[in-house]
Amino acid sequence: MRYYSRIITSMQSLKVIFVLLAMTVCAVAFHEHTYAVWELREELQMLYINMWELLYQLEYVTDEQRPVVYEEIQHIQSEIQRVISELLQHDRSQHP
Repeated sequence: MRYYSRIITSMQSLKVIFVLLAMTVCAVAFHEHTYAVWELREELQMLYINMWELLYQLEYVTDEQRPVVYEEIQHIQSEIQRVISELLQHDRSQHP
């Protein structure tokens, strides 16, 4: 019984240490735009996934649907360029 109580106590201690470590990392983030950069990176990943899906759609779409897919690819491409520009802008403001 004592063995299990020691394990539970050590697990609770590890949880507390992990939470304190996570809070410290969040409090001492290196960029002032950390959350904005994280959001933009997340958006960029989703745009890349959407682009791959659209490129895959080109393999099986009909000729009537192809122009719509091309338009969507153009739109995703412009959104990717916008997000990359914003990421570069955040980096330039942080590292002049």
